[in-house]
This record gives sequence, C-alpha cells and structure tokens, in this order.
Amino acid sequence: MQVMNSLRNAAFAGVLFALSTSVAVAQKRNDVGATDTEIKIGNIAPYSGPASAYAAIAKTEAAYFRMINDQGGVNGRKITFISYDDGYSPPRTVEQVRKLVENDEVFAIWQVVGTAGNTAIQKYLNQRGVPQVFIASGATKWADLKNNPWSMGMAAELPERSAHLRSLHPEELSGEDGRRSLSE
Repeated sequence: MQVMNSLRNAAFAGVLFALSTSVAVAQKRNDVGATDTEIKIGNIAPYSGPASAYAAIAKTEAAYFRMINDQGGVNGRKITFISYDDGYSPPRTVEQVRKLVENDEVFAIWQVVGTAGNTAIQKYLNQRGVPQVFIASGATKWADLKNNPWSMGMAAELPERSAHLRSLHPEELSGEDGRRSLSE
C-alpha cells in the first residue's frame, strides 16, 4: 500500500508538473480551459448511487486543489475544479462530460471512477483531444496509447509505462537510490 500511495503521489505531482510546464509556462499561450490566470479541470464522481462512497475521492481532490490555490496555484494560475455527479451511471457520465467539455470548457477530465463510465467517454475525449487523466479503473486497456493517446489510467498500466518512466528518472525509479523500484 505504501508503494501505491507513493506512486499515486508521484503521478499526481507529475500531472501538476506537466500542467505547469506545458500550459502555464511564461509564454502566455492560452488553450481551452487554460489561461494566464486559470486551469479548469473537470471531474465526474458518484456523489449519489451505488458507488457514492467514492465521492470522498473527489471531495479530497477538491480540497487539495483549494490548498494548491491558497499557495499561489500552478505558476500563478488557479485551478478551477468542476465536479459533477453521475450516480455511477455511464449515460450520465457521458452527459456530464459533454457539459464539462462543451459548456465549462475544461482543459482536462480528471479521475472519473469506474470502467464502464470511462469506457463510455474515452472515444469522445480522444476525438476532442481532451486529456482523460488518472482513470480510476483496474482495467489494463487504458494503456493503449496508440489508439487512445489522450487517456491515461492509474496503477493498472504501470508495467506498460514503466520503461518510459525509468528513462525519465532512472535514479528514482530503478531503486538505485535505496528506494524500491517501480517494478517492485
């Protein structure tokens, strides 16, 4: 469990770093959902329905983003975290994601819970070029970067991405500095 928490924290930091370097660098380049002052991140969570216990994840993420904002944001940009309820129902997941992308104009969709809901929105998000990050599902299909380059799962795909991660930070992920390696 300690390793998974460390990996999750590292991945979370990695996404924030990616947002800060690719979206928030000083060039004042604005993309949909990312301006000089704001980064909009969309989320769908089961606040109601049979999986409503998982809503605690989205509530915790909202609190974390508030903390980041209180500390100045990401390179001075505040994170606007917009989260809607899907009741753990794929048709509602599709409806809410369309709302986030088309009406709220978010930069990315963050950690939607469940394989069925994520499967229902994957093609739409990939066609629109909207990052679908930290997919909360145990399915390994989220590692298909060739067909779905805008989708990124969590732990299920670590074996497929580990070679890439090792090439970025071999001293951190190989265990050479005394920590456990990613493969462990």
